Amino acid sequence: MLIRETPRLEIRQLVVDDAPFIQTLLTSPSWMEFIGDRGVKNEADARWYIRDVQQANYEKYGFGLYLIYEKALLQPIGLCGLLQRDFLDAPDMGFALLDEYAGKGYAREAAEAVLDFARSKGYSRLYAFTIQHNPRSQGLLGRLGFSHTRTMPSPDGRHEFWVFERTL
Repeated sequence: MLIRETPRLEIRQLVVDDAPFIQTLLTSPSWMEFIGDRGVKNEADARWYIRDVQQANYEKYGFGLYLIYEKALLQPIGLCGLLQRDFLDAPDMGFALLDEYAGKGYAREAAEAVLDFARSKGYSRLYAFTIQHNPRSQGLLGRLGFSHTRTMPSPDGRHEFWVFERTL
């Protein structure tokens, strides 16, 4: 299901056939450094992640992480979407690209589309998280209108999360 389209991108729900791409993205060096291990080591794990995590989120919350598909290249390049954390009163926005597509404006384009999607669903506020040593994502969040409001320890205690908020 297509969520949003931009001049360069399609933002759509994940399907099980996206498993090879999800395996590549979730095992990439930047995903592992800035987001962390999600237990995806092979294609079967990627199918599980799509079905039992993201598709389950679509059913439960009406949103999840969405595939970013670059129309001119005819290939997926990342994920962007909304997540619901048990300890938050509103969704948080997340995004990740394969390293070779970083710095080309794709993350901002996808994030702006997801912000529009969140507004259309009636959300008035969103959160976002980064780990302390992720200035690229922090800069993008600032350009998207998010403000750093506080820090908190990551669930595993290994990092300090920077918490951002934005009113829609």
